[in-house]
Amino acid sequence: MNVDQIVNQVTEKIYEIEPALLERFGEQGKAKCREDNHHHMRHLHTAYELNETNVFTDYAVWLNGILTRHGMKTKHLIDNFEIIRSLLEQETGEQAESYRRYLTKAISTLKEEV
Repeated sequence: MNVDQIVNQVTEKIYEIEPALLERFGEQGKAKCREDNHHHMRHLHTAYELNETNVFTDYAVWLNGILTRHGMKTKHLIDNFEIIRSLLEQETGEQAESYRRYLTKAISTLKEEV
């Protein structure tokens, strides 16, 4: 699994769906988006290493609290996770399958909080 490639694809997809983000945040915002997605991927990897879904779900809930306090909407995080999950559909193996499962659980948990 090529994490850098996935992060770049996620970032491009987010900016394709919401082109106003580039106008609003510029290239610096795009770089921050990549950085955030690297964090998501690291937390997915940690959950996988520990074989513990709640590691990622707890991270998602914690992050959502921070983001919503800064004016973002839960939908943005859910959309981001859904894009990662869709890109991981192209990946095979136990790790990718686990990542998809962790993302699905986090998305479900975030939707309950909205």
